[in-house]
Amino acid sequence: MSFASFISSRISLQSNRTYSKLIVRIAIIGIMLSLGVMILTVSVIRGFKFEIRQKLRGFAGDIQVQNYDNNNSYQASPIRRDRIFERKVKASPRFNSIVPTLNKPGIIKTKTEIEGVVIKGVDKNYDWSFFKRSLVAGSIIDFGDTLNAKKQLLISSYLANRLNLKVGDKFLMYFVQESLLKRPFVVKGIYDAGVEDIDHTFVVGDLSLLVKLNGWDANQVGGYELRVTDFEKLDEANNFLKDVMPLKLRSYTITDTYPAIFVWLNELNINSTVMLVLMILVGTINMISALLIIILERTSLIGILKAMGANNWTIQKIFLFNAAYLIGIGMVLGNVFGLGISIFQSKTHFFTLDESSYYMKFIPMQLQFWDIVMLNVGTLLICMLVMIGPSTLVAKISPVKAIRFK
Repeated sequence: MSFASFISSRISLQSNRTYSKLIVRIAIIGIMLSLGVMILTVSVIRGFKFEIRQKLRGFAGDIQVQNYDNNNSYQASPIRRDRIFERKVKASPRFNSIVPTLNKPGIIKTKTEIEGVVIKGVDKNYDWSFFKRSLVAGSIIDFGDTLNAKKQLLISSYLANRLNLKVGDKFLMYFVQESLLKRPFVVKGIYDAGVEDIDHTFVVGDLSLLVKLNGWDANQVGGYELRVTDFEKLDEANNFLKDVMPLKLRSYTITDTYPAIFVWLNELNINSTVMLVLMILVGTINMISALLIIILERTSLIGILKAMGANNWTIQKIFLFNAAYLIGIGMVLGNVFGLGISIFQSKTHFFTLDESSYYMKFIPMQLQFWDIVMLNVGTLLICMLVMIGPSTLVAKISPVKAIRFK
């Protein structure tokens, strides 16, 4: 053990001075709270972005491909399925799946209520993982029974409550076109996506029925829904599509479909940055105050060490070692505090939210190893660099005056 580290250990928590111990504990608590809050902030922001993004991707896919026209209604113009294009997409490692879809507006009529909706038509190859997670009652459409599948619908819990429907209930849906069409349906399942734009608008049914209602042939659909392998490379995948798809088709991403939500998610990064800066400031100001008080309280010790031949840098190292020791303890406690609450919330969903405002019923948490590493390394480096300034105060202390200091 070096001379500086030995003296440092004697003036930290092992000190008999009550005032020093109080200041040390306050500094440790400040570092603990700062790092803990930073871990929670990053965890919550990352959790929010991931969960909401997964909800939108789960329902609408990552990229939509439709007819290249000026039709901005829910019901797109028909396109003919292009098997060559489909094979190129399936062969590309950029994509997980490509499935045909078709949206069609309709009106649900029960004995007492009427509600306008959009029915999303899918086939047996559709990825049902999102709806399986979101189901609150019933089950997904059974495409094994071709005839009954055409009569089955998934509706949201919002629509089920408004229309007083439950699993197994039958109702009529009207489709307004050249001639008014009506079809009987049964509630197969009830889902809760937690996103107002989805829950208030969409029901899910059989694609082949909607094709028939539109008077299209079996090879025509409303468009394609694609899921990418890596969402961070969404634009790259979209650019690839533009090179391989027929000229009469256009593609747009999920960020184009729900721009307001993704802008909001991006703005969360600003909030996260502001919070991290504030917490770093709180922690460093706490440590600066503690170190200055410890130096001033140890003025006589500094004078004695100088009289014995110790230079300014050696004495500075004593207090820098002391600061590193306190910061280290605070960071350990901060990790326990931040990671503990994050894991607890991830397992229990104890802290809840208003789903209508935040798209979530609970505060989501998502931890990543490198986030924790960067927060810890950044906190340690910033705090230690800031400590160098206050530690230079020892150079201004005169040995003669310091020894006489009481």
